[in-house]
Amino acid sequence: MAEFWDILDENGNATGRLHERGKPMSKGEYHLTVYVWIVNDDGEYLISQRSSNKPFPNLWECTGGNAVAGDDSLTTALKEAKEELGIILKPQNGRMIKHQIRGCDACSHCLGDVWLFRQNVDITTVTLAADETCDVMWASRDEINRMIDDGTFTTWGLFAYMDELFAV
Repeated sequence: MAEFWDILDENGNATGRLHERGKPMSKGEYHLTVYVWIVNDDGEYLISQRSSNKPFPNLWECTGGNAVAGDDSLTTALKEAKEELGIILKPQNGRMIKHQIRGCDACSHCLGDVWLFRQNVDITTVTLAADETCDVMWASRDEINRMIDDGTFTTWGLFAYMDELFAV
């Protein structure tokens, strides 16, 4: 079944048109993507490892994904955490810390919203979506930076907001 996205302008305003995922977007057309970071009381971030069948296989990343038509940023953030990790995030624990136009290897037509949720999660209760993730772990800021440096963490769109993320 086809997945459709709302086509947004460069300011994130809906144009009233839809785009079918997998087809090329035109210049000036964007779609919404979210990055979902979860931090616990110890200052560790919950990261997941991409399944081997996905692009950038076996690399670590924060949870995230594309908004489907009709979904806003927060709805998408909550849905992605549930779909990929089986985690029910509390909306009141999250805040959007950055909105950016993202140009990267994966997509040059993304508007990326970066969410930070302060929520303790029992890692033993995480339910991995086999087609999305194959492992999870808590990682400190230093561990994530080391993983970025050694190439085991995805880097698309990261460097535009990592300092802001870690400063919050």
